[in-house]
Amino acid sequence: MTAAIEIWTYRNLIYNLAQRELRARYKKSVLGWAWSLINPASTLLIFSLVFGVFLKQIPPAFGNGDTGVFALYLFAGLVVWNFFNATINGSITALQNSGQLLNKVYFPASCPAIANLMTVILQGVIEGGILAVVMVVLGNVSVTFLLFPFTLLLLAPFALGIGLAVSIFNVYLRDVGYLVSIGMNLLFYATPIVYPVTSIPEEKWGLPLRTIFSLNPVAQFVGWSRDAFYLLRWPSPANVAVMLAVSVGTFLLGWSIFSWRSKNVTEEL
Repeated sequence: MTAAIEIWTYRNLIYNLAQRELRARYKKSVLGWAWSLINPASTLLIFSLVFGVFLKQIPPAFGNGDTGVFALYLFAGLVVWNFFNATINGSITALQNSGQLLNKVYFPASCPAIANLMTVILQGVIEGGILAVVMVVLGNVSVTFLLFPFTLLLLAPFALGIGLAVSIFNVYLRDVGYLVSIGMNLLFYATPIVYPVTSIPEEKWGLPLRTIFSLNPVAQFVGWSRDAFYLLRWPSPANVAVMLAVSVGTFLLGWSIFSWRSKNVTEEL
């Protein structure tokens, strides 16, 4: 509670840090904020060409029964992955870049990571909005679209908890950042994003392979995004309860690790 009150006290600083990051992102750019729309839209176009025209991937059917589009199936998963990846890597970068400021004035060392999360949420909302518009145009519409904000709501503390933990360890041992980069690449391909989960054998080498892959929390969030936009269905209450516990537990663990190791962080930065 004390930490939460302290963060709330510095809410204006967090907001200003987020604004500074957004301004720096599009500094000296002619199109400016338009890139927030152009980047995900161009990604969607590229996927449509690569997977729909060249590779001719067979997609699952839309939730409304129409023939699906593999690029949209892929993009629905990438929206969640981009959010997760940007939160973790952004947390590491944000803490590193705040060293000079932390040495001049006091504020909680977690503020830069929280500010980064605010910018990531904005980008995630933009990407989700583009996907929703495309689905509306194609007639694949349902109230399940409301599941996407809930997905981000649970994914945010899960990703932030991991981001805080790895960012503080990276301050003391810079190899952590490189290990995180390798780990994120491995996790990307271990998560059913560029392939459907049905392509994983149910059993191989005597192991319940598909079940093992489904234990990946990121895979669950990716599945929710596809349920929201593509398959138009709701997750089970049991699944929601489990992911709620995982998200809150991961955040509390990451926050505890960060609080424990961040006492002398200004000296290390």
